[in-house]
Amino acid sequence: MKLSVLDRIMLLNVLPKEGSFANLKILRIARENISFNEEENGLLKFKQDGERTVWNDTVVSDGKLVPTVPELEFTIGKVVTNLIVEELRRLNDEQKLTESHFSLYEKFMTE
Repeated sequence: MKLSVLDRIMLLNVLPKEGSFANLKILRIARENISFNEEENGLLKFKQDGERTVWNDTVVSDGKLVPTVPELEFTIGKVVTNLIVEELRRLNDEQKLTESHFSLYEKFMTE
């Protein structure tokens, strides 16, 4: 599944922080896989602006604006996918989804 920088940030926030021991181990691995490496962190220059996280989302390349870090392909297993779907469903039921969840919701809930 291709994930943008925003998708990855939102997914890191959606992944459950509590659960069974077996699920916590799987979730830890998933977090490590979708987290940003040192090179990406350097390019994106994440900053906290109050409660918001901001970053350099585009750069100029050959006179055109392009994403600083393009969408990347990630493999997300069935257990983690099910946990993500459960959490997105809960957020939807509680009407707590935000516009930032839109792309992530479409990718996981419309498959």
